[in-house]
Amino acid sequence: MEMISLLAADIKCGTGSGAFTIPGAVVGIIQTIVFIIQVVVPILLIIWGMLDFAKSVIGGDEDAIKKSRKIFVQRLIAAIIVFLVITITQLVVTTVGGIGGKGNNANSAWSCAARLLGK
Repeated sequence: MEMISLLAADIKCGTGSGAFTIPGAVVGIIQTIVFIIQVVVPILLIIWGMLDFAKSVIGGDEDAIKKSRKIFVQRLIAAIIVFLVITITQLVVTTVGGIGGKGNNANSAWSCAARLLGK
């Protein structure tokens, strides 16, 4: 747990009486989860699809090949969607976090979320 807190700095969110600080350990955990969702999940989906497709090709059954090709394409699309959802979310949060002036509580919250996502 201490290793994670060394990797991420504390994030101060808000101003005035509503201000709070997110500990570096929590920031590190959230950033690790986002990385796993964005990178590891699509890679695993593609690998599973390739394994299913390879099994059916080795089996030689045409119907199984067509079925596994369809499943592989679905997993490939799912991998792209998973990757893009995180990327688009980070882009939106970062963009909205940059809008507004000082003292804007909504802007402060979006900026805090953008820093939490690692942008």
